[in-house]
Amino acid sequence: QVQLVESGGGLVQPGRSLRLSCAASGMIFNTYPMGWYRQAPGKQHRELVANIGSSGSLNYADFVKGRFTISRDGAKNKVYLQMDSLMPEDAAVYLCYLAMGTQTHWGRGTQVTVSS
Repeated sequence: QVQLVESGGGLVQPGRSLRLSCAASGMIFNTYPMGWYRQAPGKQHRELVANIGSSGSLNYADFVKGRFTISRDGAKNKVYLQMDSLMPEDAAVYLCYLAMGTQTHWGRGTQVTVSS
């Protein structure tokens, strides 16, 4: 059974950085698309932050381009999200996902708070 566990969230001041990790278990995931969504307080919908396609292509939401970097370590079955120049509007629960054909697996999320 596939499990995704996020870590690395926390409280940071605006302009600072955080690195989120997503550890996958239960399979070898190198060829499946993976990435990060976020859900901000009071919002009903999740929004895509960044993902890595099955070919290794990288995709970023416009609102994080130039600030966030997604990467994958196949040997460790992990996906990372390096978040720099954080802004208050980046505050959200960040969720890792893995897309396997028609089925999408989700982690429980890690909270990111950006406040002075």
